[in-house]
Amino acid sequence: MHNRMKVKINNLQGNVRLVLSGELKTDDCIKTGKEIDAGLASVGKICSLVVDASELNYISSSGLRILLGLAKRFKDFRIVDTAPDIYRILEVTGFTKIMHVERAMRQMSVEGCEEIGRGGVGVVYRIDDDTIIKVFREGASIDELNTEVTMAKEAFVLGMPTAISFDVVRVGSQLGLVYELLRAETLSKLLRREPHRMDELARKYAALFHQLHSIEVPKNSIIQSAKAQIENAVRHIGRYFNDASIDLLLQMVSCIPDTNRLLHCDLQSKNAMMQGDELMLIDMGEVGFGHPVIDLGNSYSSMVSLLGDYETIIGLPQELSSEFWMRMIGYYFEDEPADLVAHRLEQIKAVSAIRNFSWLALSDSFPDDVVRMCQDAFAERVLNKKDHLLEICATLSDWTL
Repeated sequence: MHNRMKVKINNLQGNVRLVLSGELKTDDCIKTGKEIDAGLASVGKICSLVVDASELNYISSSGLRILLGLAKRFKDFRIVDTAPDIYRILEVTGFTKIMHVERAMRQMSVEGCEEIGRGGVGVVYRIDDDTIIKVFREGASIDELNTEVTMAKEAFVLGMPTAISFDVVRVGSQLGLVYELLRAETLSKLLRREPHRMDELARKYAALFHQLHSIEVPKNSIIQSAKAQIENAVRHIGRYFNDASIDLLLQMVSCIPDTNRLLHCDLQSKNAMMQGDELMLIDMGEVGFGHPVIDLGNSYSSMVSLLGDYETIIGLPQELSSEFWMRMIGYYFEDEPADLVAHRLEQIKAVSAIRNFSWLALSDSFPDDVVRMCQDAFAERVLNKKDHLLEICATLSDWTL
């Protein structure tokens, strides 16, 4: 006696998940097809249909026809969590070429693993000497992970030194990306352990920025505008700040020149890992193109003017982090006259004030005390310096490349 089919339908505001459990054999298909049709009809308007195949153990040719019929009926259609045997059938029959099919993800645990990085979208752990995993926040979608992988590959091809994920996994109820980084450690950890190497590491850090900012992103690249991403982020945090505050931030953003240089957009010392003698980048979720002041401003926001717990987020005491960043920026502008460097630093600080608050758009689930901390700091860091910030931002047009 075979494991007969069970059908379960979950509806979340028109986004329907159809769970198929058991063996979809030929003699069950007429009954199962009618059960699926009746269940979907009872839902009403369907915006998207996801077939959960995690408990599907067998599928006949008649069962394949049911899936094909659903794919034709619903424009937004996916099959997810497909077991290896079922995926092979769908691949051999050509279904993976005509519809979106996702393999089942293996489960991993980070229990007892060293935390090496933490940000708005997730936490990075070391699994072993050769492997790290970035665990995304609760509620992150597979599309977000796929976007990060795609951006990382594109940036790698353009010349950004970055690790490429080789697996998408589940960690409990959350999603994760696994990377191979042979015996690498974060710049934060290395600097903390060997502060006497600050000068050497600051030079490498500056050289990494220079390497990225020398790369021009072609017009046909899938990499998005960092300036547009900032504008979207500022609008997104309108739930936390009044219209006048959002308009002020947008006015500051509008002053940033439009260029096409490759940017990491979150290049702080926990997102740079030393592998041998080379710095490699991780956490590629915000990669974009634009003016280098965005990269440097975001970095200043993290390394110098961070709102929050330096030790947890950056992995360094604030004094050490600030000194390291200031030494790096000195090397970044090493050949420039002192008065110009001072001017560029003021421009970087002004742009960093945007990032101090726009990062709240990275998640809709930050604790209330984190949101209040940012709201309380807004007057001191932006409103009370409004005229100065706008005056400095207006000079960004003189920063030509």
